[in-house]
Amino acid sequence: MRLPLAMALLGLALNIAIDFYIWRRLHRHPRARKLHIAASVVLSLLWAGIICVPKRVGDDAFLVRIMWAIYAYWSVYLPKYIAVIFDAAGALPHLWHRRRWHVLTIAGVALGVVSFGAMWWGALVERFRLDVREVEIDIPTLPQSFRGMRIVQISDWHVGSYADDTIFVAKTVDAINALHPDIILFTGDIVNRHSNELRPFTSPLSRLCAPLGVYSVMGNHDYGDYYNWTSEAAHKADADTLRALQRRMGWHMLDNSTAMLHRASDSIALIGVENIGEPPFTTRGDLRRAYPHTDDEVTKILLSHNPRHWTDSIAGNNGANIALTLSGHTHAMQMKIGSFSPASWKYPTWGGLYTDSLGRHLYVNIGLGTVGLPMRIGATPEITLITLR
Repeated sequence: MRLPLAMALLGLALNIAIDFYIWRRLHRHPRARKLHIAASVVLSLLWAGIICVPKRVGDDAFLVRIMWAIYAYWSVYLPKYIAVIFDAAGALPHLWHRRRWHVLTIAGVALGVVSFGAMWWGALVERFRLDVREVEIDIPTLPQSFRGMRIVQISDWHVGSYADDTIFVAKTVDAINALHPDIILFTGDIVNRHSNELRPFTSPLSRLCAPLGVYSVMGNHDYGDYYNWTSEAAHKADADTLRALQRRMGWHMLDNSTAMLHRASDSIALIGVENIGEPPFTTRGDLRRAYPHTDDEVTKILLSHNPRHWTDSIAGNNGANIALTLSGHTHAMQMKIGSFSPASWKYPTWGGLYTDSLGRHLYVNIGLGTVGLPMRIGATPEITLITLR
C-alpha cells in the first residue's frame, strides 16, 4: 500500500513550511542557514522517495529499511514542530509591540531535543526491554484443580519487523520458559504481511514449552490483507501456510474452535476465535461456531485478538458467560506515559485488566513487537503472567 498521496504531500508541504520558518529565524547565522537548507533538501528528497515506494509488495528486508527511513525522517521533523510552535508563541508579544518571550524559544528547543532523544531511546532501547507483568485474576467458578494455574499470555509479535534477526525473539522465548507456565497463549498478529516472515523464527519459537501446551489465534495481520496477491487463491493459501507453520512449531491453532483443558477430574474450556473487530478490520471470527452454548456453567477462557469483541459482545448483559477473555491488538499505540496511552482515544480497553459489572474479566496485552514505527516509548514489550485464583 502506498502512503495516502494527499496526506504524504500535505506532510511534505508542511515540513517545507517549517523549514522555511527555521531558515528565516536563522538570519543571523549564515553558515547554519546553509547547512539547514542542505539538510532540508536531502530530507525532502528522502520523503519523496518514500512516497513512491509501494508497501504491499517487495522484499521484507527492504521494507524494514523503508520503515526505518520513515522513522528517521519524522524523528527530525516532530521535534522541529515542537520547537517552531513554541518559538511562534514566543513572538506573540510583538502584537502589542513588546519584546519576544525568548524563554519559550529556549523551552521549545529543549523539548524538541528531549522528544528526539525519546524517539531514539524508544527505538534502540525500550523496544527490547521485556516487561513481565504478573496479574492475579479471581474466577469464583474455577474448578479446584485449576486454582493457581499459571498462564503466560503473549501477543502481537510482528516478527517481520525484525527481518531475519532472531536474537530478540530467542531472548523472549527464554524469558517465557523461565517463568515455568502451565500454558502459553498467543493472541494473534505473529506477522505483518505474509507467512514467509515467520520462517526464520520457527526454530526459536518451537522452543516455547508448557505442560498444557501453546495455543494461538489469528490476528488481523495474519491473513495477508496488507499484501498485494496475484490471486485470491494465493491470498487464502498464505493464511493456511501461516497456520501450518505454527502447527509445525508445536502450537495449537484455535480457529473458531475449543480445546478442553483437563486436570485431575476437572476441566475448563479454552475457546479461540478468529479476528473479530471494528472496521476496517475484517471479521472472520464466530464465537457461536467456536462454542455454541456460551451461557452454560463451564468455566471458559476466550482468546480473541481485538478487545472490541469483549466490549461489544461479551461484557455486561450480552449472554456470553465467559470468565476471562484475553486480547491484544492495541499495542498501547507503542507509547505510554505513566498510566496514559493515546490508545485510550480509540479503545476504552487498551491495556491491562478490566472487569465488567458481572465479574467477567478482560486482559489486554500490549504486545511484544512493533508495526509501522519501530519504537516503543514507555509501552515496553509485554509478557503477562496470569495466575488464576
